[in-house]
Amino acid sequence: MIHSPVHLAVDLGASSGRVIAGWLDDGALTLEEVHRFVNEPVLMQDSLQWNVHALWAEILEGLRKAAIKYDVVRSVGVDTWGVDYVLLDSNDQLVGPVRNYRDSRTHGMLARACERLGGADVGRAKIFEATGLQFMEINTVYQLFAAAELKERSLEIADHFLMMGDFFHWLLSGKRSIEATNASTTQMVDPSTGRWQIELLKELGIPGRLFEPTVQPGTVLGNIQPSVAEATGLDDVPVVVPATHDTGSAVISVPVDDFAPEKPDWCYISSGTWSLMGCELATPRVNNLCSELNFTNEGGVAGSTRLLKNIGGLWIFQQLRKSMQRQGEDVSWEQMVRQASQATAFELLIDPDSQDFVAPHDMLSAIKQYAETTGQPIPETDGGYYRAALEGLALRYRVCLGMLEQLVENRIETIHIVGGGTMNELLCQMTADACDRTVVAGPVEATAIGNLVMQMIGTDVIQGDGELSSAIRSARGIVRESFEVKTYRPHQPRNWDEPAERFLALSAQGASVE
Repeated sequence: MIHSPVHLAVDLGASSGRVIAGWLDDGALTLEEVHRFVNEPVLMQDSLQWNVHALWAEILEGLRKAAIKYDVVRSVGVDTWGVDYVLLDSNDQLVGPVRNYRDSRTHGMLARACERLGGADVGRAKIFEATGLQFMEINTVYQLFAAAELKERSLEIADHFLMMGDFFHWLLSGKRSIEATNASTTQMVDPSTGRWQIELLKELGIPGRLFEPTVQPGTVLGNIQPSVAEATGLDDVPVVVPATHDTGSAVISVPVDDFAPEKPDWCYISSGTWSLMGCELATPRVNNLCSELNFTNEGGVAGSTRLLKNIGGLWIFQQLRKSMQRQGEDVSWEQMVRQASQATAFELLIDPDSQDFVAPHDMLSAIKQYAETTGQPIPETDGGYYRAALEGLALRYRVCLGMLEQLVENRIETIHIVGGGTMNELLCQMTADACDRTVVAGPVEATAIGNLVMQMIGTDVIQGDGELSSAIRSARGIVRESFEVKTYRPHQPRNWDEPAERFLALSAQGASVE
């Protein structure tokens, strides 16, 4: 039995979820996984949906286990992936299905929304000026626009809009809230004021009544409600809002000693199913160059801005494993990395942001088709496919790094990789080589750590000198002292120059995920 007061992070990713306990022991943060579960979308007819009922049952199970294991639970908070949402009616009942961002109903809706707002160029400029966000068809605004265009009854019935983390905080506490960092992923929020762009939404046929003012990370919503206390055995436990967008939480745990510099010399990659690569800044960059490069200004903690680009991430690598499993080959992640390291370098280049890889029925078949379409050789070994997935990601990081340096007007010296991707040592070394920069990898559990330390800040367990930014610096100091990192130096980076040129030409040919 742990006698120190613990905080519980409910960390929901796009493929799995965990309940993780964290506590301070002599100033160091200790983590312990309490419960892990799968998060798989479900295809209902032609609609890809999240099974939120199963997720809620798993969260309750994790909290029940925590109540048995720990003497004192100090707080609980939830972080999730971005852009997806839940609608509630006036009786606080779910309205309609909870769609997955890869659902096909958004196809073509970005272009259609721009046309509605005055034409392709005019509409795009109008949306970017209002929101400062990267254009992707998965963004919440295009999901809601699709619902309006398809005349879905859910928009007529709904009274309340909640992002995924907000939904589970409501189930925990009975209090509705919309957390600011996740709201900023919707492409519906003013990046300077944090307010909803209601007039823009009205022009797109999206009812403004759905959107309540946002709350900041660190907000205490109140204790878990009686039904949850009875189901779990927890009692009088505050629900504290972390940065509910998982990247917002992950960035807090980057082990640096500053916060939101004006001209940073470091950037981060939050590496998982998606890769989010960017810089933490004091103010947003809503300008022509940012729009041209299709970067996003998402909200961070303490009023900071996460200037970043969404990249396809380890999605292709993960889906290749599923393709192999469907063929009866139960290959492990370690085997995939080892086979990739033994495969021929730069045999096949693939763009992780190609539309071809958004949601194919079978990733192996999609890559074969991509190779044929782009006039490249089809790998002769499984390792060739695995290597192509990793090399393509490293090359995309290289391109993104150059864009970031233009936007922040400074040379980035160090790339901090946090999250699950840090365990892929081959990818970390490829990133150092492709980008010709030092890579610092770790911590692995970045999202849960960021969630936990924000709860600790909200409950005054971690303090600064009275300013939230100071408390975040203190939290980062704890992270540096608590978790090991691994440093990767570039090895023969010039070997990546010619493939990088081919990669740029390849990307220019294809349609990216916008």
